[in-house]
Amino acid sequence: MYKLISIVMLMLMTSLSYANDIYVTQSGATLDLDITQDGSNNTVGNSTTASTSTGATTTLNIDQIGNSNVITYQINGATYTGVINLVGNSNNVDLNCDSTGGNSSCGSANAVINFTGNSNDIDLDIGQTSSATSADVDIVGASGSDSNVVAATVDGNSAILTITVNGDTNNYLIDIDGNGDANGHTLIHSHTGGTADVDIVQSGINDNMINLTTSGDNHDIDISQTD
Repeated sequence: MYKLISIVMLMLMTSLSYANDIYVTQSGATLDLDITQDGSNNTVGNSTTASTSTGATTTLNIDQIGNSNVITYQINGATYTGVINLVGNSNNVDLNCDSTGGNSSCGSANAVINFTGNSNDIDLDIGQTSSATSADVDIVGASGSDSNVVAATVDGNSAILTITVNGDTNNYLIDIDGNGDANGHTLIHSHTGGTADVDIVQSGINDNMINLTTSGDNHDIDISQTD
């Protein structure tokens, strides 16, 4: 009997050493959550079951070190602040803020995504149902980060989006939209290396501003500012 128990425990320990899955379903006024995962094939939510936070204020910090890790997270609330740090290859991030519209919108969002590695897929949506009052997004890829896909959709009255990726053959899909006036509408875009497919729409009234610095290969950039 002792040998059988030992084998079962060893199997469990071996299984846990390969990956761990975390699912968060939270509802309440305030959340401050830090998650660290080290290894491959770890998940915070997955393609079929997203982790969710519903409440006025969400602070979310996630660190993943390894390959083929997944973050799928939906946030519904007035204020979101978060930092995601990725080190590894073939990781997938799908982060939505204001994903259902059944709760208070993502009025204020401050998101930072840092990654080091290749073939990562990062998808960020902010203000999906109604425009965020203020959105500040930084997406940074470290030197040597190649063949990554970054898709960012930000709907905000004042949207500051900075993308800097130091690598080759990266693909950027950017869509900025929202209403201006009294210091609304701001885009700061910095692109380094690889392929860029950028679509920017800023609609008024007034307060449109774009500060764009681009370097690399094969750009396809469409900018439309309307009032």
